[in-house]
Amino acid sequence: MLISMTGYGQAHRETAAYAATLELKSLNSKTLDLTLRLPRFLLPHELEIRNAVAKALLRGKVNLSLDFVRPAAARAAAVLNKEALVAAYHELAAVAQGLGLPTGEATLLAALRLPGVVPSPAETRDAEPAADDVAWAELLPLLHEALAAMQQFRRDEGATLTAEILGYVATIRQQLAAVEQHDPQRIAHVRQRLQAHLAELTNHEQFNPTRFEQEVLYYIEKLDIAEEKVRLAAHLSYFEQAAHQPDEAVGKKLAFLAQEMGREINTIGSKANDAAVQHLVVGMKEELEKIKEQLNNIL
Repeated sequence: MLISMTGYGQAHRETAAYAATLELKSLNSKTLDLTLRLPRFLLPHELEIRNAVAKALLRGKVNLSLDFVRPAAARAAAVLNKEALVAAYHELAAVAQGLGLPTGEATLLAALRLPGVVPSPAETRDAEPAADDVAWAELLPLLHEALAAMQQFRRDEGATLTAEILGYVATIRQQLAAVEQHDPQRIAHVRQRLQAHLAELTNHEQFNPTRFEQEVLYYIEKLDIAEEKVRLAAHLSYFEQAAHQPDEAVGKKLAFLAQEMGREINTIGSKANDAAVQHLVVGMKEELEKIKEQLNNIL
């Protein structure tokens, strides 16, 4: 079964200390083109993440983003600078006493508003955990879960593409069968033309039997499409077999087979010298172009 390069996978984990969401998106590409967006504390694990994605997905233009946020209560507890608060309170209390003013809750609230005691909402929102605050091993299952979801998405999408592509192959096979059915009639027309030319040439005073025999053999060989029909049928069968291989990256193999199919179809069209065959060849080319377009998204 074919596997698509288009995919999506997501994994989410939420605890009392944080909420983490890992998202994977993939489009078609000739190679693996991976873009990462990670919190700063996970940058030391970038190579490990890249290797895991490359091993699982093989090819595609992949975007991976990991969003890490803390609940408001956890952020406030994590960023409150108690030492700065105590120092600011004592300093403000000393100033108040020097001015003969009362101290108490108002002094504490004033200390909380001083710079360095509690960061601003924007600073709190953007604050990231230290490397030892949340271990990578705790977030690693998110990567495996998102990769598994993307691989299932790719297989489901690949099943749809498989049915569509094999439908185009079946149409080409039907058109090839029509060429095979029409070929005796085409050969009969060729034979009639040769006989007419033969009658005309044998009555010519400069008729050369040896040269004529050579020309006839060349003409017959030029119009013979038997080998091309056999090779095209073989390519179609091999294509269908390869498309049903379980969970294998066969996109490049199928692209090569499509190229070979196109070569045989073009040769049939150029050698047949028959309007009906040319019409069928045009139809085969149309189906082959549809196949090539879909193969651009096959792993």
